[in-house]
Parts: sequence; structure tokens; C-alpha cells
Amino acid sequence: MRQSRSDLAGYKHAHGWGVAAYEDGLPRIERQAWAAYHGEHFKRAAARVFARTVLAHVRRATVGEPGLENTHPFSDGRWSFIHNGTVPAFDRIKEKMLEETGPEHRARISGVTDSEHLFQLFLTRLEKTPTRDRGDILADMLETVVGWSEGAKTSEKLGLSVIVTNGQEVVATRWGRGLYHVRRDGVYDCEICGFPHVRHRTGADYHAVVIASEPITHENWTEIPERSIVQVSSGVDLSLRSF
Repeated sequence: MRQSRSDLAGYKHAHGWGVAAYEDGLPRIERQAWAAYHGEHFKRAAARVFARTVLAHVRRATVGEPGLENTHPFSDGRWSFIHNGTVPAFDRIKEKMLEETGPEHRARISGVTDSEHLFQLFLTRLEKTPTRDRGDILADMLETVVGWSEGAKTSEKLGLSVIVTNGQEVVATRWGRGLYHVRRDGVYDCEICGFPHVRHRTGADYHAVVIASEPITHENWTEIPERSIVQVSSGVDLSLRSF
């Protein structure tokens, strides 16, 4: 909610919010096209979440007006997707992206954002090479899109920090926007209310990885280097490599 009012750079992210919580292998999505700090809706939605994997987003609109169809996370089957940034020259390379997107995936695009087009292009490539490493698929796709943007001779600033998950694994990239992570080995007390928001069995080990566009607590966050791929396995093991 604080980040929705103002991130650390002073930008407001007040054009929508969304949460994807994985229950029984599928994401339960809740989204609204207004600021997270407006009313009690976001606070109540966040308080209800109980899942091993959660994806959350507060939107600062750059492509597409505020509206539910343009609000992250986007989902398709088991997969959910969020994006921070902008595809340069999207209006000029959109048709190229659609040409490379499978017809069934093109039909699933309901909004006008560059982000949703990226998501369905990723799923198209994943469908063609289902056994390939997900991080390599995502990185190759983004490099292809950047190549198209450069061909359009644009001076627009690139922003391709992306997180995608199927509930079991998480893949993220940092490119043109900030990205940080922190690992928690033990139950973490909320800095706002002082209590842990975890249904935790006494005596059981608890581990978590949080990835965010900027540090959102006073923990010792680690900045992810520019042009990096981050992958988190179902066992909460984090790996990091450049691309």
C-alpha cells in the first residue's frame, strides 16, 4: 500500500492492483483497477491469502488505460505473469509480436498492454519447447523483443523486469528496472502489526524467498544485477545468472 502511494523513486503506482495466490495448483486472482491504498479492498484481499506461492502487483500505467483487462497479474491456466517497465516502441512492434504468438494465445489477449502480449508470447515459446529451461525461454524472448524495438529506432527507455510462475517454480528477470530479493529462514514478524502472517506448524522448518522491485521491509535485501535471470525452485532454492 505504501508503494502504491509512492515508490522509493517517488512514483505513484495508483492505476490498479492484483494478487495471484496459488491454491491446489491454480492461481486464484483478485484484481481492481484502482489504487491499493483506496478503501479496504486490497487490505482485505491480502489478509485472506494463504498459499505457498503468491504474486502481487501495483500498477503504474504506461501502456493501456486503467481497467481490469489491463491489470496485472495476467494468468493463463497454471501460469501467472507480472511486468515492471515498458516495451520500447510497442506500438510499432506489436504486430510482429502477434505474428510470433500462437493463434490460440493471441485469442486470449483481452487487454492492450505490452505486458499481456509478452506473457502470451512467452507461453507460445514454452508450448513449442516444453522441456527447455524456463529462464532461457524468458531471456531469449526478451532479447528478441528488444531486437525488434532497436530495429524500430526508438529512444524510449527499456523496462523488462518480469516475474512468471506456475506455482511450483518462479522465474524472474531484471532488465532496465530494479529487482531485489531476500531469503527468510524462520517465521518473519510483520513490520506493520508485529505478528507473523504465516500459518506455521510449531517445530516445522519455514523457508521463504521474496522478490520485489525494491526493498519493502528493513531486512537485508540483495540487489539483483542488471540483465539477470532469477529462478526459485519448489524447494525454495534460489539461483541467479546473467544473460
